[in-house]
Formats: sequence, C-alpha cells, structure tokens
Amino acid sequence: MINKIICTLMAATFTLGATAQHTDGTTKSLVKAEEEFAATAAKDGIKSAFDAYSAKGALVFRPNPVDVKTYYASQPNDKNLSWTPDYARVSRSGDWGFTSGGYTVEGETKTYGDYLTVWKAVNGKWEVALDLGAEHHKPLKPVTTHFVEPKDYFKPKFAGPKQLAAGKDIILTTEKTLNMTLKSYGIAAYGGFLNPDARVVFPGYEPVIGKDKIIAFYNSMVDKMSLRTVGADKAAGGDLAYTYGVATIDYRTDLRESFNYVFIYERQPDFNWNLIQQIYVPAER
Repeated sequence: MINKIICTLMAATFTLGATAQHTDGTTKSLVKAEEEFAATAAKDGIKSAFDAYSAKGALVFRPNPVDVKTYYASQPNDKNLSWTPDYARVSRSGDWGFTSGGYTVEGETKTYGDYLTVWKAVNGKWEVALDLGAEHHKPLKPVTTHFVEPKDYFKPKFAGPKQLAAGKDIILTTEKTLNMTLKSYGIAAYGGFLNPDARVVFPGYEPVIGKDKIIAFYNSMVDKMSLRTVGADKAAGGDLAYTYGVATIDYRTDLRESFNYVFIYERQPDFNWNLIQQIYVPAER
C-alpha cells in the first residue's frame, strides 16, 4: 500500500514537471512559463531556474554572451532576483516568442532594471534561448501590460535547411541595410525602421516606448551608431525575427561606448521588417 502511494505521488510530481512550461502556441502560455520561471528562481534559486528552463545552447548576456550552462556553473544559487513580464509576443508559427519587463535585485543596495528573454518551443515546452537585462533607476513610470496573441496560425509544411537559411539571410540583409543607412544618415535613419509602438531598453533609462519618443531619445545623446551582427533567427511563420550583436555608439559628448544588443523585428504588410524591441547592455572588453 505504501509503495502504491509513493508511486502515485511520483507520478503526480512527474505530471506537474511535464506540464510546466507547456506551450500551445499562445502568448498566454508563454507568459505562464515566464511566471513559473520567476517563481522557480524565487523558491529554488536563480541558478536552478536557468538550469531547468534553458534550452541547449542558450545564451545569457552577463554582460557578454555566454552559454547559460557555462555561466551558471560557477555562480551561486541566489534567490535575490525577481521579475514580472509586461510585454510579450509569440510568432504565428508558435516556435518562438519573447517576454520583457522589470526586474529587481535585492541586496545591500536594491537595484532595478528591465530584461528581454527570447523563448523557443522545444518538444512542446517553452525554453529560454536568450536572456539579458539593463539596469536603471527605481521605476517612476506606471507599467501597462501588453500581451499580444498571434493573429492566426501558420507554419510551412516543408521548411528544410535551405528555407530556414534563406529566412535568416533576409533578416541579416535587413540589419545590414539598417547599418549602412546609419552610416550614411546618422541616428535619424532609425525613423524608417521603427514600428509606431516600438520599445527601447537602454542602460540607465526606463523603457522608451513609441517611435517619436525613441527618435527624440536617440537624437538627444547619440551622434553615430554602427552595428556588427553576430547572430539572427527568424520564426517559421515569417512574422517575427531577432538579431544580436555589438553596437558601437558615438555620443554627442565625443565619447564612444560599445554595447551588446538584441533587436526584435516584425514583418509588415509591405514585407519590410520593422523594429519592435531593442535592448542594449554594456559590452565588456
């Protein structure tokens, strides 16, 4: 009888573990996975949470990109990090999405910031593929949640290596065009690549939301910017994509600084790709 009870408890535990991070292709399921991820970090520690929720080969920017398993192998299992998503999107193909929001680190001095996490669907579960965060002052602006569900579902029946590579090349070409335009026209070039509701997370500042506000933000401090793309990926549904790399910024104060960045793109009805999210973290030399 005791053995039967133990087996039942083990089966229940296994079932809970199997349903955690479950994806049904919706943004709702991704937000739930994010909340479970945060709860695991609070209960079991940050190291344990990343170990449980990260995909094979996932990258964390601390501040430079490093394999998540390699990084957390030498880190303490602290329980001082908390975060809450306030913006999330999932591709219409359901193969990946992203979450973003505010985080807090408890300590002698409490620190605040905003993060971006890219998730991929792996064997029916949401797993972390990229994660980074930028520190800023204690938030003063009210936060509004914006969780966007896919408008429809679409995934090509035949998407082999050649098709996937071609899709990635489109995004790389888009960012190459952006970089060339930045070199030719300066920071004003972003005007042609931003969605009206785009967001920018930059160290030291709360998220800047809205195309006009972003352009004003860039113009207020940036003279020139150049991008060196390191990696990219495009959703099978053809609607969302991301890139990451190194941005070199020349400020109007004659200072230069390098940042690791992750950009999220969305395909428009005219088939152009616009930026909907940008995040920068200082690069370590």
